[in-house]
Amino acid sequence: MLKQRVITALILAPIIVGGLFFLPPLGFAIFTGILVAIGGWEWANLSGVSANAARVIYALVIGAVMAASLFATAGYTLAVLWLVLAWWVCSFWLVSRYPSGTALWEPTPVRLLMGLPVLVGAWLGLNYLRSGDFSLGRLDNNLLLILFAFCIVWIADIGAYFAGRAWGKRKLAPNVSPGKSWAGVYGGVAAALLLAAVVAWLAECGFGQAVGLILISGVTALVSVLGDLYESMLKRLRGVKDSSQLLPGHGGVLDRVDSLTAALPVFALLLTLAGWLSPAAIA
Repeated sequence: MLKQRVITALILAPIIVGGLFFLPPLGFAIFTGILVAIGGWEWANLSGVSANAARVIYALVIGAVMAASLFATAGYTLAVLWLVLAWWVCSFWLVSRYPSGTALWEPTPVRLLMGLPVLVGAWLGLNYLRSGDFSLGRLDNNLLLILFAFCIVWIADIGAYFAGRAWGKRKLAPNVSPGKSWAGVYGGVAAALLLAAVVAWLAECGFGQAVGLILISGVTALVSVLGDLYESMLKRLRGVKDSSQLLPGHGGVLDRVDSLTAALPVFALLLTLAGWLSPAAIA
């Protein structure tokens, strides 16, 4: 298993890095759209769709929605991000009640609809970060902003792992993900806050900007936990361990980006509210 994980990572790493950091905005949108469409193929299975043809059709629908968004105004993108935020608030309610209330969203058509704000919202949030007018302290590079967003989630995950192992007695959501603990949440958020403080210092932010960035990073880290739990809830209902086996040793695409699906749109929206990121057309 470890050998598989290493080989897969070595193959995918240059592709992902190249696609995320060396493409123009339109190429970036297309590259990330392909990844999200693959996630849509996996989501269809989590929704109870077994036939591969039907799963491909759902992925194409997700792709069509993203393609249509390329011609939308910046105001449209911002409005959709607000709707996505509202959906994640609803998702928190669903996750906190599981397995109660499952009858409301267990039907396959409902679960397929649930994938739209999650998948398209993540894509919109990521491309909004790529194309928006950004400035914070001495930092005005959108690619570094995206890297920072990723690092918030990665560092929070690492902090949660070690804090959970050391002090994780009180479980966070045992019916959804028995391995997660409240100590892990606290450790993950603390790690994200520390990261934000370092970045604020390196970017020579003023005091107000530094405090704002730290708060935004903490909220983003919290929301990333919800993204992880949300996919875990769907997998538990479906009775599967991974979203697919596309990535040997790593599961599926959704298994790698579940936390980011919630974190990216919320992070982009919070930066906009803080006045550091202005709406712009995606491509």
